[in-house]
Amino acid sequence: MFFILSKTIDFLAMPFTWILAMVIGAAFTRNLRWKQRLLWMSVGLLLFFSNNFIANEAMNAWEISTVAYDELRAHELGIVLTGSTIPNRYPEDRVYFARGADRVTHTVQLYKLGKISKILVSGGTGRMVTKEEPEANKFKKAMMMMGVPDSVIMLENQTRNTYESAVAVKPILDSLHVTAQDCLLITSAFHMRRSLACYHKAGLDIQPFTTDFYSNPREFYPDNLLIPRLEAFTLWQKLVKEWVGMLAYKVAGYI
Repeated sequence: MFFILSKTIDFLAMPFTWILAMVIGAAFTRNLRWKQRLLWMSVGLLLFFSNNFIANEAMNAWEISTVAYDELRAHELGIVLTGSTIPNRYPEDRVYFARGADRVTHTVQLYKLGKISKILVSGGTGRMVTKEEPEANKFKKAMMMMGVPDSVIMLENQTRNTYESAVAVKPILDSLHVTAQDCLLITSAFHMRRSLACYHKAGLDIQPFTTDFYSNPREFYPDNLLIPRLEAFTLWQKLVKEWVGMLAYKVAGYI
């Protein structure tokens, strides 16, 4: 039930959904004052959420910074969270990535640099209706193509969200006699705050290793400050989804 509810809330929390709702409301209301208010509000929100400078500043403040490889000590295990492959793409003889492929590539680099000895990939499928191959399996295939031995990679491929991942990983670490302090949690920078909160709730005080940054260095060029960009909506959608997710997890007692 929580899984279905979270998907519904994600849709309702999109800035584009808010703007569309205001435009529809303006089209159907007979009150001239409210019609004008809704139209002006929709235009204002459109300009705000399409401003790339504002969106980038907000994302940059939310994302957790990463650390240089040279500054990392060696860890026993790298726990990489899935959530970046494209489902139901054919032919099925390869792995299709959207964003977040460096969750895989940076994990492989960590292994080859000797910063982690083994890899645990955590994540099943996020599809509510159709069935597909678990994402953890796809991550493993990609890592093996990059030269990581099969024996190094362990899978947890049954969970559907970050909270379930943390709950499932805890007994795996216990069975391996690996402490949280000897693990790295690897996921996208925008997703790391919620991931750390879930793992801390599960009793795992783990060190983050962030990848897949959506924010860019600050730029004061006129086109970045003034010209509306569709990319800004993508940043806000990611941010709002994470904020709503954090709130929902807090209400549910997941963090």
